[in-house]
Amino acid sequence: MKYALLIYSQSTAEEYADILAATRQAAAGGTTATGPWTDYTRAALDAGVFAGAEQLTHDETATSLRVQNGDRVMTDGPFMETKEHLLGFYLLNVDDLDAALDWARRMPMHPGQTVEVRAALSGLPWQRVLTE
Repeated sequence: MKYALLIYSQSTAEEYADILAATRQAAAGGTTATGPWTDYTRAALDAGVFAGAEQLTHDETATSLRVQNGDRVMTDGPFMETKEHLLGFYLLNVDDLDAALDWARRMPMHPGQTVEVRAALSGLPWQRVLTE
């Protein structure tokens, strides 16, 4: 069964930009990609449970669409005002919720981060196009 481990942070856009800049600078300097996130990703790959992952830009860069009076309305920024921002996710294919929670516990978290574990639905009609 697939579970999404959704990574939220309370960081501001500026704090997040500083973190990304430091990461890119280390990579540009030829520094080998190591550290807790690389180790975590490698462990999931080695365990055969890794199904995908992405790191997102800060939600201040988002554009939201919603339906209002039958029209699609676009607005800059996130749809909801929250203190936590979705910054990325891991998608794991594990046996059950307990296994997903174990992987969530192993995630290298920083103060102010939250990891939400949510089961992914499968067997839905629209998903059939993925295997055609």
